[in-house]
This record gives sequence, structure tokens and C-alpha cells, in this order.
Amino acid sequence: MYLDLHAHSISSDDSRATVEQYVKWTSVLRRKGREIDGFVLTEHRGFDFGKDYKKLGQDNDVLILKGSELDTNIGHFLVYGVNEQLAEMVNFSQVGLDALNLIKSAEICGAIAIPAHPGRFGVGLYEYYGQEYDLSSIKIVEHLNGSNRPGEQERAEELIAKYKYACTGGSDAHLVSAIGTCMTEFDTAISNESELVSQLRTGNFRPVRIEQTGTKNV
Repeated sequence: MYLDLHAHSISSDDSRATVEQYVKWTSVLRRKGREIDGFVLTEHRGFDFGKDYKKLGQDNDVLILKGSELDTNIGHFLVYGVNEQLAEMVNFSQVGLDALNLIKSAEICGAIAIPAHPGRFGVGLYEYYGQEYDLSSIKIVEHLNGSNRPGEQERAEELIAKYKYACTGGSDAHLVSAIGTCMTEFDTAISNESELVSQLRTGNFRPVRIEQTGTKNV
């Protein structure tokens, strides 16, 4: 199963894409011979419990899940399995959240928090190694990010090689045509956020680029 684990809609302040447009582009990719089963909306510094994309997803055979991208004291983190308990424990809108507390709180609440674009200049985990932080609780990082700039992928790979992290992939889409450029391939089917968290905990997944799926060239 191929899921894009990092996408932003107009609910994020820096995105111009609607969820409906992402769904339509998913159909375009499929017609071109690529495989994409769904995506996770990881909006910046928030989580809208009132938005439900289930019918939109079912009508178009696209799994649409929700998560968050939060700003911490050691870079940006993607959070999956967000629930009301976690939202009460962590102030999602705060910039500079205590990342280690976020990881622990997510674990308590049945969610999971992993570093986004770890090689990103300024807001990636790479910037914080060698400082006073105990980063031993981090087991997974986002390996492939479709919005990486020159040099950032190399920095991510350096960390992964050194610390043997499990790896995910996500497009970090802010524009419609970016959805699915990088994804995570899972060995088991996923139908909701809880199952996504469970599969991330197994380690049975790998990052892929859209070009690695299907049989035709886009």
C-alpha cells in the first residue's frame, strides 16, 4: 500500500491546494500508470477534529487521513494518530514545543511523532545533533521528502546511515501536482489513523518515489 505521509492543504497557511484537488490529481497519477492509495493531511500547528473526508475518499477510492506537523525545539515533527487526549496534553499551536515531551505524550495517547525532513536547513533534526538533547527515543525519520532543497537529502541520509533509523517518505506537498511524489510503502493494508500508527510501529515500511511505482513512465 502506497501512502503519501506528508501533505498540506489550504488549512495550512502556506498551501494553495484543496483536498479535492489532491484527490483529482491522484486519479491523474493512476491513469498514468502510477500507484497511490492515499495521503495524510499533516497541517501546520493544528488539527481540525471537525473535518471528515471519509465520503470524499470512498467516492474516489482514495484513503484520506489526518495528522499534524508541529514546530518543536529540535525541528518539525509529523504526528500521526492525533486524538483529543493528545490535543489536551500538547499545545499544537505553540512554536518550540518540547519534542521529547511530544514523543512521550504521543506514545501515551496511542499516537506517534517522527521528525519531518530531518536534513532541512534550520528546522531539521540534523541541526540539533551534538547538542544537549537525548535523542535516543527517536526511531523513525522521514527519509524522502519531495520538497527538499539541494543538500538536504544528503544530510538526511547521513543521519539515517549513522543511526539506522526506520524511514518514511512524503511529498510535503503544498501544490496540487506535488502530491505523491514521495510516499511510504506498507506491507499491510491501512484504513484509518490507528492502523497507520500500528504499522509505523512494526517497521514494515519503506520510502519510495512515485517513479518506483507502476509500470509506465509519467
